[in-house]
Formats: sequence, structure tokens, C-alpha cells
Amino acid sequence: MRRLAAAAVLLPLVLAGCRQGMFDDAKYEPYEASTLFPDGSSARPLPAGTVARGQLGEDRALATGVGEDGRFAANPLPITRELLVRGRQRFDVFCAPCHDRVGTGNGMIVRRGYTRPPSFHDERLRLIEDGHLFDVITRGYGQMPSYASQVPRDDRWAIVAYVRALQLSQDAELAALPAEVRRVAERALAGHPRPPRRAAGPPEAGGTAPGGTVPSGGEPGARASAPVPDALHPSDPATPPAPAENGEAPRGAEDAAGAGAEPGAEGPR
Repeated sequence: MRRLAAAAVLLPLVLAGCRQGMFDDAKYEPYEASTLFPDGSSARPLPAGTVARGQLGEDRALATGVGEDGRFAANPLPITRELLVRGRQRFDVFCAPCHDRVGTGNGMIVRRGYTRPPSFHDERLRLIEDGHLFDVITRGYGQMPSYASQVPRDDRWAIVAYVRALQLSQDAELAALPAEVRRVAERALAGHPRPPRRAAGPPEAGGTAPGGTVPSGGEPGARASAPVPDALHPSDPATPPAPAENGEAPRGAEDAAGAGAEPGAEGPR
């Protein structure tokens, strides 16, 4: 019995000694001193020209949005349907909370008190370079933080391409639309009033950004500010539903009320 008791006491000490050896094995810790090298440091300096994996950035315009001439570059990726679908998906995740799903700057957290961004449909932002948009997503601007660590490079360019598609959807010439879409636009916009076009500049606090500019009159090359119908762009939960002409409740209001949600609130589609 005495031997068993002694073994029971000594066994934990033996096991503890083995575990300590594994914790403190023969290796250098970061920044640990060493007598092996003349500078006394175990950490060795990186060779000249070393870059992190995936950060070579040989194409300056692709990596930074700025060309070799120092000017903001155009989108270097081919504009395909797949790129726009990817850009829309990433935009809805990372951008819509502030910019809303059509880019008017009236997202959910803005309506909760966050600083309102300018509308993408202001003339100033219609004329801004692709590389400038990419740079803002990468490095942030004003109240907007950097999204470089959350959105990979090619996804940032996909978002830029989708922003351009949003801008076109709200400022398209009727004559440029395919015939089938044009007929839908003419029917949907018939009878809409033509509010005055907004001047360039950030939207006023509490104001509304301009709607679509597909004209209701059908004149080739004409522009107007009538709202773009749902048939021409994805519905935006941040935009209040338009009242029906027959006096019924606005489309979408019943669904929001039935789900117990606030009409007009954003949510997953």
C-alpha cells in the first residue's frame, strides 16, 4: 500500500515534468536573442524585394485603381453578367446598409442615425472615375471605413461595376433600352409626372435622391426623373412602395404588415 501511495504522489510530478519539456522545447521564440548570428537576434531580416503571398501587385491599376500615369484607371476587369451578379451580391452585403440597394444613400443604418453618404446618382458621382470608387472602397473616405480586409480585390472591382449598372439604371435613355424593355418602361411610366432634375451635389439631410430617368413620353434620347418601375430593376426595401392607382394599399405593404415588419424596412430578399 505504501508503494502504491508513493507512486500516486510521484506520478503527477513525472507527468508534469514531461509536459513542461514540451512547452519549452528547443526552438527560438519571436524576437528571442541568439548567439548564432552576429547581430544577436534569432529573427532574420527579410531579403530585399520580398512581398507577402498574394500581394505582389504587378498590375498597379488592378491592385490600387491608379494607373502608371498617376491617374485613376478604368475598371480593368471584363464587364460580364457574372461580374455584375457578383458585384450586386457583395454590394447588398457590404454597401446597402448605408447606401441602400439602389445607391440613394438612405440605408437602414443611415435611418438609424449614421452619417448619410451622397447618392451615387448625383452628377458628381456619375462622372467620377472607376479607380476613385475602388480607392474609396479600399482605403475608406470620411465616415466610411476601409473594406480592404473584408472585400477581396476582384470583388471590389465587381462592386464598382455594379455601381455603374445602378447609375445607368437610374439615368438610362429610353432609346438605348432593348425593344421589349422599352415597351415595359413606356407602359409603367405612362402618366407619371416629371419632377425637376436635381443639380449635382450631395443630397440634403432628410431629402430624397433622384429616381430613375427613363422618360415617360417615349422620345428617343429624352431623359426624365420618373421612378424606374420594378420590372426594370430589383426592388429596394429602402424605397417606400408607390401607391396603387386604384386606391388599394401600396404593393408590398401587405407583406410587410403580415410579417410584422415595419413597412419599408430592409431585410433579406
